Amino acid sequence: MALNAIKQFRRREVINALKDVAKVAPKEPVRVNNPFLPRLNPETGRWAPAKYSLRRQADLVKKAKESNTLHLLPPGLKLPTKELKAALRAAPQENQADEVWTGAVKWEGEVKEKKVAGAEVGNRLYAGKWRMFKGHKWQRVMKSREEKREKALKVMNRRIKWFKGTYQRRRPSPLDRPKATAKLGKLPF
Repeated sequence: MALNAIKQFRRREVINALKDVAKVAPKEPVRVNNPFLPRLNPETGRWAPAKYSLRRQADLVKKAKESNTLHLLPPGLKLPTKELKAALRAAPQENQADEVWTGAVKWEGEVKEKKVAGAEVGNRLYAGKWRMFKGHKWQRVMKSREEKREKALKVMNRRIKWFKGTYQRRRPSPLDRPKATAKLGKLPF
């Protein structure tokens, strides 16, 4: 099943070019556009998207790993160049050399791999960040609230005395005459 998918891919993309070159120069690798990469149309100047979506690329890479035919696929976003070179070194050379679909191919197009900070260490998510996560609002302000609380507790005795004194100063004496205000003269009706 997995090998058939790789055969079908190679037949669809490479076999016609391999047959043409086999007549002229049998040992020369064939130059074929990489179907895993977008391509610039020289006539219109527009970019054509990759022939295979990232999902289909990932499926093909998975099947090629199962069938040990990873060296037959072109490099792409789902198959980095380093991984492909390792697969070429480990590829069996003798068992499928006579079949046409396994011929040598030079894939045209350059894979531009993104340099992700922390990828080599295995920490891509938090690399280059000094905070591990955003957190909830209450988690972010907790430290400053604790500092304010500590300051308030240090001077709490003085604040309590001030508050009690303020309350007693504002409280009217029951023996004094009430202050006349403008509202007392008006009737509500």
